Amino acid sequence: MPLNQNELHEFHQKLIKWRQDLDDTLQQNFHAMHEDNPLNFPDPNDQASAEVDRNFELRIHDRERKLIRKIDQAIERIKDHNFGFCDGCGGDIGFKRLVARLVTTLCIECKTTQEQEERTHI
Repeated sequence: MPLNQNELHEFHQKLIKWRQDLDDTLQQNFHAMHEDNPLNFPDPNDQASAEVDRNFELRIHDRERKLIRKIDQAIERIKDHNFGFCDGCGGDIGFKRLVARLVTTLCIECKTTQEQEERTHI
């Protein structure tokens, strides 16, 4: 059953807030990384530990940027009236699935099939 206007509006507001929260976090972390840049430690162990921490933070930032892209795509799907429809089969994704994963593009059946195919190709 397609989503009604109230549900779409609620999902849109959640996506906007989620994106803003991620943007704020990214900006704060970006500034903190550039302000706290003592990567010239005299001890090689301290230097290595700082580099590992920095690489970990960069991976997290990369994942957050990818999530922001997915959020933007979900917002576009709402504007295009395609939100809540499965990219795989064209059916409804389902309200509970959308609540659990706002940026999903596949219904549970298509996602299960995709994951099974990925496991068999590994």
